[in-house]
Amino acid sequence: MNNFVWYNPTRIIFGKDTHKNVGEETVKYSRNILLHYGGKSIKATGVYETVTKSLREAGVHFTELGGVQPNPRLSMVYQGIELCRKENIDFILAVGGGSVIDSAKAIAAGVPYDGDVWDFYAKGVKPQKVLKTGVVLTIPAAGSESSDGSVITKEDTQDKCSCTTELMFPQFAILNPELCYTLPEHQIRAGGADILSHVMERYFVPNRNTDLSDRLCEGTMQALMENLPKVLEERQNYDAWAEVMWTGNVAHNGLLGKGREEDWASHGIEHELSGIYDIAHGAGLAIVFPAWMKYVYKEHPERFVQFAERVFGIGKEGKTEDETCLAAIEALEAFFHRIGLPTMLQDAGIGREHFELMAEKACRNGKLGSFKPLTKEDVKAIYETAW
Repeated sequence: MNNFVWYNPTRIIFGKDTHKNVGEETVKYSRNILLHYGGKSIKATGVYETVTKSLREAGVHFTELGGVQPNPRLSMVYQGIELCRKENIDFILAVGGGSVIDSAKAIAAGVPYDGDVWDFYAKGVKPQKVLKTGVVLTIPAAGSESSDGSVITKEDTQDKCSCTTELMFPQFAILNPELCYTLPEHQIRAGGADILSHVMERYFVPNRNTDLSDRLCEGTMQALMENLPKVLEERQNYDAWAEVMWTGNVAHNGLLGKGREEDWASHGIEHELSGIYDIAHGAGLAIVFPAWMKYVYKEHPERFVQFAERVFGIGKEGKTEDETCLAAIEALEAFFHRIGLPTMLQDAGIGREHFELMAEKACRNGKLGSFKPLTKEDVKAIYETAW
C-alpha cells in the first residue's frame, strides 16, 4: 500500500427534506450569494421554489445565473465571474448535478484571479484563492459535490480540461434522494456509468497489497449495479435512490483511491470524445471503458480475474486466464446494455474522423494512466477498438 493523505472537508447533509434547510447552511458563510443552476427542471420540480424560500427566510440575498449545460462551458464561467464581481458576491450555491457544480467551482476560482480562469485548466496554474461554494445535489453522477476538482469545456477549441485543488472542496453538500425521482432516464443511465467509472479508475491499478480498498471498490460497484436498475424501474424507490446517491458520493470523495496509484486514462480519453461530440460524459465512459479494458487487460490480468470473481461471480474453473478476463469485460458491457447505454462508438453515431486529433490532444501532457501508460498510438488504438 502506498503512503497517502486523505482530506475531505465537505459537510454531507443526507436524507429526506434536507434541501429545505439550505438557507440555514448558506447563511453561515454569506448573505450575498450567486445561485447557480442548469435548465428549467429545478423550477418544474419545485426545487427552485423550495431553495429560494429557504434562502429568503434565512436572510440570504441571491443573484441568479441559470443555463448551465452538460459539459459546462467556459463562456458561462466568464459570465458568472463578471456577475459575481459586479454584485460583490462571495459565495456560490450550486443547485444541480456535476456540470452545475463544476461551473460553480470554476467561477469561484476565477473571481479573485487577475488573469484568465482558463489558466487553471489549460496551463497548470494553481488557484491561490477561491470563493466558497455549497451544493444542493439533484443528479448523482459526477461526485463533484465533495471532490476537489472541476472540468470545463472551451467551446471554440473543443478542449475539455480539469483543475484540481483542495480549495475547490464545497463547504457543504445537501443530498436528498427524493430530488432524483423526476430525473430523465438518459441522465440516470449516464450518471450510473459515471459513478461506476470513478470506482474503476481507482480499482484497475498495478498496486498489490490493497485488500481493504479492493473490497471497498468491489462493494461500491456491486451496490451501484444492484440499485441502478431498480431506480430505472421504480422511479420513486427512495431506498434504492439513497443507495445510488450515496454510492455516487463515495465513488469520488477520494477514499477509494487511497494507497493506490489511480489510473484516469479512460477519463482522459473520454474528455476528448465529449469535448468534440458533446456526448454525455457517462455515456462516453460506457463506450471508452470496455475498449480500454480489452486493450490493456493483459498488462495485469490478475486484476481482471479478481474483478470477474468478486464483482460478477465469474469463476475460473474451465476457463483460461484470457477467457476469464474477457468474460468480466463482457459482463460489464452487458450491464451497460441492460441500463440502455451503447458500448460502441458506431452505436452512438460517432465516426472515426477525429481519432488522430483526439488521441493527440489526450496525450498533450504525456502518457495517460498507470495500469498501462498509454501513448498517442495506444489511445488511437483504443478509439479504434471502441468503433
